[in-house]
Amino acid sequence: MTRPALGTIDHPLTHDPKKQDPMNPSLTDIPAPASDAMTSRQNRNLEMQLMPEALARAHMQQRLYEAEHERRGNRLLSARRLQRRAERASLRARRALALAVMQ
Repeated sequence: MTRPALGTIDHPLTHDPKKQDPMNPSLTDIPAPASDAMTSRQNRNLEMQLMPEALARAHMQQRLYEAEHERRGNRLLSARRLQRRAERASLRARRALALAVMQ
């Protein structure tokens, strides 16, 4: 069972216009594009559209990380400052107690 050879626009079966098939394709004759190719193209377009959003999200995460890191550093400096102040107050209290005992 062989199929009849179909001509193309570039290579028609015959050059006689009367013997050629009419070139009026209906909507059912037009082949649908491959769904995986269309999906791939749509996904690529969607990814391209979402790239700036992903970049902005990554940038914001980086800035939040840096801000948290800086806050942690500031808390550490504050804790060290308070510790030194407490140590100085403790020394003053000891001296005051020693002076009170000596008199």
